[in-house]
This record gives sequence, structure tokens and C-alpha cells, in this order.
Amino acid sequence: MPLVVVGINHRTAPLEVREKVVFDPSHLPDALRSLAGRGARETVIVSTCNRTELYCVADAPAELARWLESYHAVDFALRDCLYQHEEHGAIGHAFAVASGLDSMVLGEPQILGQLKDAYRAAQDAGTVGPLLNRLFQATFSVAKRVRTETQIGANAVSVAYAAVSLARQIFAGFGQHTALLVGAGETIALAARHLHSQGLKRMIIANRSLDRAQLLAAEFNASAITLDALPTHLADADIVVSSTASPTVVIGAADVEAALAARRRRPMFMVDIAVPRDIDPAVAAFEDVYLYTIDDLQNFVTQNLKAREDGAREARILIDEEVARFLSGLRGQQAVPTIRELRTSAESIRATTLEQARRLIGAGRTPEEALAYLADTLTHRLIHPPTHELRQAGEAGDEALVAAARRLFRLDADAE
Repeated sequence: MPLVVVGINHRTAPLEVREKVVFDPSHLPDALRSLAGRGARETVIVSTCNRTELYCVADAPAELARWLESYHAVDFALRDCLYQHEEHGAIGHAFAVASGLDSMVLGEPQILGQLKDAYRAAQDAGTVGPLLNRLFQATFSVAKRVRTETQIGANAVSVAYAAVSLARQIFAGFGQHTALLVGAGETIALAARHLHSQGLKRMIIANRSLDRAQLLAAEFNASAITLDALPTHLADADIVVSSTASPTVVIGAADVEAALAARRRRPMFMVDIAVPRDIDPAVAAFEDVYLYTIDDLQNFVTQNLKAREDGAREARILIDEEVARFLSGLRGQQAVPTIRELRTSAESIRATTLEQARRLIGAGRTPEEALAYLADTLTHRLIHPPTHELRQAGEAGDEALVAAARRLFRLDADAE
């Protein structure tokens, strides 16, 4: 089973490396087919702000790393940051990722939705086959069981929650402040809900699509603008949280500098959750700006995690059980063709012998004679091949085959 996971995440690489290997969603179908063209029989690509992972059925795992380097034209040794899991390890890794055990924020639920999106994208591109289908269906089922049976999801802890918690350390309260949220995805929606629940005075949602911004803004009685209008409204923002899929900077240093001048040097708290980054890193040098990236949030996500850590220990035990079950199922599937052939062979022998017994009756033999012929001949024809092989195994000293036959035909059942 050449099941392989090759990836890079927040534990193995810093932000400046991870952002170089992010897959644009609009280019993902082409990337999946390109990867399939490099010897991967089945492929799923997971690409988030914290990880890029290739889930493949491939005989040459090293080729996957080379493909990732060449596809993104990286000019550094990417493989120094990569991890690779195969077979048993790949299954366990998939289960752990979907359950939130491998996330920056332990137990965060967003990754499960991202895995489902990646799986659907691969299905649409036609790069998913029987093994990855089976793996991802099991992965989603395991993640659900982990959420149901453990405390891994206890307490409201996420990247968005961590960002708001950090802002609370900068500002005494949000009742007199304005937040500008850039993007309209799940992370921004979570940040909006957390800020709203903290009594934020005013909220502005900025997005490339005004319709999506308006849809999210309606939930919080907020204003909606397009990204083009950002420079105009930046000076109003005490808090800026940005998470878009833009391949280039959305908020430039010049825009922030102008906003600070208009604010008369009132401080601005900015969190850039995007990968690649939305906010020009040069902004960090401005005296009145508190700029944090997604990596900086790691320092704040350790709060309120005790219950999740206990749940994580339970989840790992559960995942070990599910990995064993998955592998057992796969091995069972490998035996299906043999079982099918065995049944077909037995059915053919039964049909032939039954027809011969009927002919005996038609030739004037009694039913008892026909039944005796049927029983004797069917028994002989069914056991002749295995007894012939067992005789040869005995002559050759093949004790393993003899033992396997005793187990297969349950010859020691009475002794047990």
C-alpha cells in the first residue's frame, strides 16, 4: 500500500517558508493533475495558512518533494522543512490532522472543513481513487468520533480567538473602538463573532467581493467595503485583522503610515493571519503599530488548553484504535478477490456435480444413489486441491502451510 503524506507545517517551517508553497485555490485543479502526472496514482493537496500537505498513492515518495519544489520554483532547500509519513504513519497523521491534534491551536475545528474542501477539489479534478476515498471517509468519521467522545473541542480557542485575546491585552475594552476585518472567510467570521461578543463599538468588513462582505456585515450590523476602499477607512481602525487569499500585500506600508498620521499617532493593533501575508512586514517598524503575524499568535494559544490537552490524550488512544481498524479493513479488502474466486470455483463444482447427479436419476438410478454420488463427489472435488497441496507441503517440510490449513479449516476448534 504505497500511501504517502509529504508536507510542511507550522512546526517544521516559519511563515516566510510556508507562504512560498501555498496553493492558490483557483490553480489547485491544475496542480493536482500536474502531481498526478509525476507518478502519483491518487492525489489530494491540502493547503492552509499553517500547512501544505500532499496525500498521495505513489511508489516514489521522493518524487513528491521534488515536484513541490519545482511547482513553486522555490530557491531554497525545501526538503529540510518537509516531513514524510507512509502507510501506518500516513493514516495516523491524517486522523490526527482532521481531529485538530496537529493544529497550531489544539483542537481547532476549522481544519476539518479545510480537509473536506481539499478532498472535494481532488474529486472534482478526478485525482482521487479507491484508497484515498477510503482514507478520507474514514478520516472524517474519526474526527467526528474524537469531537463526540473527548474534550478536544472544549473552550473557545482558535486563531481568531487568540487574536481577539491579544487585542484585549492592548485595549482595556472594545466599547469605544472600531475594528476593520479584511476578508470574509471562516477565520474572519470567527474573529467578528468574538469581537462582537466583547461589545465592540463598530465593525467594518472589507472584501474583494462586496456581496460577501455585506453578507457577513449584516450579521453584526457592520459596514461593508471593497478592498479598494481600504486606504480610506484604515485611519478609523483601532484593530485590524486580515485574512485573505490574496497572493500579494493588501495593506501597504504607505497606507498604514498615512492612516497613523490621520489618527495623530493613536496606536493601531494589527493581526495578519494570512499566508502569504496581507500586511507589508515593514509596518512592524512603525512606532505606533502593534503588528502580529500568525506565528506570533502561538504565544497566546496556550491559554485555556488544559481540557483540550486531556482530550488530546484520549484522542490519541482513540486514533490508534481507528488506525488499527482501518488497516484491518484494508487487509480484508485485499482478500476479497481471492474470496470471490474461491466462491466462484466452489459454485462451478457444485453446479457440475448437481447436474451429474440429476443425470443419474434420469438414467434410472435411485434418489439415494444420486444423493450418495452427489455427497461423495462434491466432497472429493472440493478437498482434493487443498489435500494435494498439503501432501506436498508435508513432503517439503512446509510447516507454516500445514499450520495455516489447520487454522483455515478450523481443525483445532474442538481442542479449544
